[in-house]
Amino acid sequence: MTDHSSDIDSVSGKSTTGHEWDGIKELNTPLPRWWVICFYLTIVWAIGYWIVYPAWPLIQSNTTGLFGYSSRADVAVELANLEKIRGDKMAALGTASLVDIEKDPALLALARAKGKTVFGDNCAPCHGSGGAGAKGYPNLNDDDWLWGGTLDQIMQTIQFGARSGHAKTHEGQMLAFGKDGVLKGDEIVTVANYVRSLSGLSTRNGYDAAKGQKIFAENCAACHGDAGKGNQEMGAPDLTDKIWLYGSDEASLIETISQGRAGVMPAWEGRLDPATIKAMAVYVHSLGGGK
Repeated sequence: MTDHSSDIDSVSGKSTTGHEWDGIKELNTPLPRWWVICFYLTIVWAIGYWIVYPAWPLIQSNTTGLFGYSSRADVAVELANLEKIRGDKMAALGTASLVDIEKDPALLALARAKGKTVFGDNCAPCHGSGGAGAKGYPNLNDDDWLWGGTLDQIMQTIQFGARSGHAKTHEGQMLAFGKDGVLKGDEIVTVANYVRSLSGLSTRNGYDAAKGQKIFAENCAACHGDAGKGNQEMGAPDLTDKIWLYGSDEASLIETISQGRAGVMPAWEGRLDPATIKAMAVYVHSLGGGK
């Protein structure tokens, strides 16, 4: 092995490593002693941490450490203490009817506060933190409701969902008229333009309104009504109010009519306790669109 300790750099006076690039030599400069000590201390700290705190993952659990500390356990204790504080009030919330909750200022404030928190944890990923919704996810701030916007109707939707598989879930879906071969391509385009006209939107040049009305009456009116006003019992939206779940442009309507729609709202019964479901219903009702 070649000893480069005698190869001293003339400028710095330090030995080199023997590495050289384009005439530039690499100096053999040791790390500062304080830095090396700190590095070894971090290793000692890591070993101590492995021993004292939970650290190593196992197949179905993890090492608990000498202290047995768990941040999850701390949170569970804090939540349990919070529930003790709220115990009587939450019990009253669970036994009170929705109407009584809205009449009692204290219960109403509790329900809205609790509902807002639970909504953020469970509903916001789809409906947005403020309930404004997105394409395919209803806006809960307006007064357009697929399954009804009264307190009882909102609670029923939260409890049982829509097409969730629950025995009491809301059923009904938009049929795939193109995919199932019920309507031809030109008929779908025609009825899509007719639906746009129901909300006062522009239509294609040369569009046959009479033909569109006929196709609508034969295929769509059974759910949406002769005038396109919708049917909450079937979850069929109002097509005249300029509020659209999947978009109002011609392409979106053609896709809806051709492929159908069957969005799923999960059932929260069994996942959330009755008092919490009531609180969430009251909160959603308070967003501005509740009837």
